[in-house]
Amino acid sequence: MEFVNGKQQPKSTFTCLKLVALIALYLVLISPAESFDPLDPTGNVTIRWDIMSWTSDGYLATVTLFNFQLYRNIMNPGWTLGWTWAKKEIIWAMMGAQATEQGDCAKFKLKIPHSCKRNPQVVDLLPGAPFNTQFTNCCKGGVLTSWGQNPSGAVSAFQIGVGLSGTSNKTVKLPKNFKLLGPGPGYSCGPAKIVPSTAILTEDRRRKMQALMSWNVTCTYSQFLASKNPSCCVSLSSFYSDKVTGCPPCACGCQNNDTCVTKDSKILQQNVTSPHQKSDITLTPKPLLQCTHHLCHVRVHWHLKDNYKDYWRVKIAIINFNYRLNFTDWSLVVQHPNLNNVTQVYSFEYMPLLPYESTNDTGMFYGLKYYNDLLMEAGPKGNVQSEVLMKKDKNTFTLKQGWAFPRRVYFNGDECMLPPPDSYPMLPNSAHKLPTTITLMAAYVVFTLFFHLVVTLF
Repeated sequence: MEFVNGKQQPKSTFTCLKLVALIALYLVLISPAESFDPLDPTGNVTIRWDIMSWTSDGYLATVTLFNFQLYRNIMNPGWTLGWTWAKKEIIWAMMGAQATEQGDCAKFKLKIPHSCKRNPQVVDLLPGAPFNTQFTNCCKGGVLTSWGQNPSGAVSAFQIGVGLSGTSNKTVKLPKNFKLLGPGPGYSCGPAKIVPSTAILTEDRRRKMQALMSWNVTCTYSQFLASKNPSCCVSLSSFYSDKVTGCPPCACGCQNNDTCVTKDSKILQQNVTSPHQKSDITLTPKPLLQCTHHLCHVRVHWHLKDNYKDYWRVKIAIINFNYRLNFTDWSLVVQHPNLNNVTQVYSFEYMPLLPYESTNDTGMFYGLKYYNDLLMEAGPKGNVQSEVLMKKDKNTFTLKQGWAFPRRVYFNGDECMLPPPDSYPMLPNSAHKLPTTITLMAAYVVFTLFFHLVVTLF
């Protein structure tokens, strides 16, 4: 404090420091570093734009989306890609995808463009689209698997004919403000950058064609941008304790009349998806969650089932609480020190993840094709289960201090809320066993002496 006119006044330095701290906190919250995932440090969605030929007023290009994320897929209703044209470009035609709006094309008399929007949004075609509208790697409804699960299913492409854009490398201007929904928010895209022209093989793979001009756009995912609350949580239990550690209360939000319904609600007897939501393939259905104390879409339960001499067994269950959403090609990522020694996985596929070469403590579980790769909506069938057998590392293995429980859990790429460490099911304290042991021994000694005394007397 300092004195001004005989009165105490706070130092201006403190006020400035407080302001600087608030600004720094704000910058941290909006920083692009929030999209960095320590378990998938190089994961991103890359959009490659290749101009293959020039036309009378523009060009014909192939646009390809690569989901280079190891365990985050893009589910139904799929991706939506948008951008803003740098000049007054139009889309004459498309194959393998379509613009969601045509826009105002009134000035065109003879041939009507596919879209005249200055900021078009494009979606993939649905499976079963007419053959003359298809393109290589199209028509999946915008669904992309993760690169770790299925690289061939992590690619989507379409062809676009652009007009009023210029007809040379010097006159073409790169689109701006790329936006990717996958299917909801969470992705932020950088600016388009010109890269060396792509070499593309023909369908018979006997000829290599060179793009006339290429540019890339990189989009990264941030769970912070996608939602203010987590979407999943983790509960824990073990064979040596009756205690079940549930998900933290309000882990994904708190209950109110607008956020959830009870199991006996009348709305569940009706069609939970409105006609409007069915007709708009770019709209993600509004969640209809079962009322729980955690209010999460998904709960992952980790149960320490058996402890053998050289092995230990874990049961994993994934429960869906969303009545409006089936999870296709779901993925579960777990970080645990003993995942470097997985012996057998039942009912799930398993793939070790090695984000850093020196560490092998992370793995991805996902469903068996046509068996349990679909996690059904909430209800009796809204769960999948598996068991994992791991070999003990005698130098490090212990069940104490919650060692048997995971360090991090991700479902479909979003990190799940774990219970507080002090609430984990712990081994019984050995100090409590000592008095019981001494009492039993004393009782045994007394009983033996009494028995010998009775034998001696009779």
